[in-house]
Amino acid sequence: MYLNKVILYGNLTRDPELKALPSGQQVANFGLATNRSYKDKNGQRQEMTEFHNLVAFGRTAEVIAQYCKKGRPIYVEGRLQTRSWDDKETGKKNYRTEIIIETFQFGAEGGRGAGNASSEEQPAPSEAEAIQYPDEEINPEDIPF
Repeated sequence: MYLNKVILYGNLTRDPELKALPSGQQVANFGLATNRSYKDKNGQRQEMTEFHNLVAFGRTAEVIAQYCKKGRPIYVEGRLQTRSWDDKETGKKNYRTEIIIETFQFGAEGGRGAGNASSEEQPAPSEAEAIQYPDEEINPEDIPF
């Protein structure tokens, strides 16, 4: 058995963009930054930031777009997916690796710890409200952003 699982906790780098696919399915696209601290070979503390592209579908996309804003922390679980498309102007093949969100939780207000950010926000969808991913392959030309 193979495993494609991503777990991240970080801050949004931009407000989520909520769009609709031609099928009517909602999709949210946003960035997430994660930090890592380590000591280099000289014993100096270093910090490295990684930037990730995230995509959510359906009700998850709607909730994230409604309640999450740039700078807010979020915990996400999902899977890696790389899509490719040909640039019609240059003829070059482009690639984009994204994390497709399967579940999430709002981060703490101060950016520390996990949990829901506040009582007025909605929690992540439960198992009963499982996200319905499109059956067909998503064509990058159909995504309006």
